[in-house]
Amino acid sequence: MIVHVDGAQAAEAAETGGANALLATAAVDEVRAATGLPVLAYAVGADACIVDASHDGAGLEDGVELVVRVEDEDQLAEVLERFDPELLVLAAGNEDEALEHVLALLSDVPAGKLAIVELDGASRADIDELERAGVDAVLLRGPLPGS
Repeated sequence: MIVHVDGAQAAEAAETGGANALLATAAVDEVRAATGLPVLAYAVGADACIVDASHDGAGLEDGVELVVRVEDEDQLAEVLERFDPELLVLAAGNEDEALEHVLALLSDVPAGKLAIVELDGASRADIDELERAGVDAVLLRGPLPGS
């Protein structure tokens, strides 16, 4: 599970709560200093940088893993051709059936790619279903389900 955090205290709490990685929404340097977990961010300064499917790939630091966020099959096909990223964030966007939507996207992810699902309000049952389907990680906002 990858947990959204906004500072050192939240990073420490997420690590104690069982997070496997963190998504720093603010204070990236502070979060990195507070934990040994991998740190993702929508900005430079993290171990991995999440960019939108329309990103041109410019401005990323050497050694920073590119993670591309996609919301539909067309975006997925485009970024696989353009970037061939190792890490993908599959997002439901505004879909009513969010879990089903990301599971459908997952079926189009090539073998060997790591799939991270962004699913707001995911329950423990949702996470278990995603894990059974082969998702590598789930981005969570707020407390870990069941904690």
